Amino acid sequence: MTNTFALIGAAGYIAPRHMKAIKETGNHLIAALDPNDSVGIIDSYFPQARFFTEFERFDRHIDKLRRRGDRIDFVSICSPNYLHDAHCRFALRSDAHAICEKPLVLNPWNIDGLREIESQTGRKIYSILQLRLHPSIIALKEKIAANPNKIFDVDLSYITSRGKWYHVSWKGADDKSGGIATNIGVHFYDMLSFIFGPLQKNQMHIRTGERAAGYLEFKQARVRWFLSVDQSDLPEQVKGKQPTYRSITVDGDEIEFSGGFTDLHTDSYKHILEGGGFDLDDAQTSIELVSTIRNLKITPHLGERHPFADKHL
Repeated sequence: MTNTFALIGAAGYIAPRHMKAIKETGNHLIAALDPNDSVGIIDSYFPQARFFTEFERFDRHIDKLRRRGDRIDFVSICSPNYLHDAHCRFALRSDAHAICEKPLVLNPWNIDGLREIESQTGRKIYSILQLRLHPSIIALKEKIAANPNKIFDVDLSYITSRGKWYHVSWKGADDKSGGIATNIGVHFYDMLSFIFGPLQKNQMHIRTGERAAGYLEFKQARVRWFLSVDQSDLPEQVKGKQPTYRSITVDGDEIEFSGGFTDLHTDSYKHILEGGGFDLDDAQTSIELVSTIRNLKITPHLGERHPFADKHL
């Protein structure tokens, strides 16, 4: 069965992965919206898609299709984080399901409102939690589950270099992006809770516009974590060679999950279209965690620190 899609946030960094996923699952993008018209990437996937720079005209077009019996089946949401809640509501009011980029919302209480509108409309909201589908992560989850009484020591490091533009854009505004931990880290926190169970302790060591670091305890893990958008934080062995460093070690062993990372959106779409997908309940834990991180008192000398954090304290 072929499904029809609309996409909000077509000019964004992540939008091409959604376009590719729609194409590779044999579906059609009918309409796209973005206030920025730098969206030539659409030609690589759906050159016949209608494009709008004004929400009002996009809304009118989607409503016209619905009223004549050609409603959109799904709305893919790649807009700035603080607009996800409103755009999910728009999708459901348009009689479509929503597929929303991470983070689903910025605050846990927003999920309660989305549950209400799901109930009222009979439509669903799916969150992109792509790491849950990565073969290496699934294998790790199985390994941890086979050792239910063991507590593992985990180091999470993610440094993705961003230029000065980052802090001028919506991504640099905490009230729009949720801050570093939310914007670049929420899917990692989801992965950690997915593998290691319920969160039991949360301590914050660093929280600035460029980086964040802290300590988490889950049912089966002690986690030191460090996130940064500052290239000066890249380890010496990768400086000048690559702009991004991603590492997860479990009891000192590196978990390799870089391979296939960019294909996980297509896997996520397949999962949804086959009757699976991750719903509001699945997204709730990581949204609660990043909301706490955003407001937690900074205690730099409490708990175990990630080695990358030491030079900033």
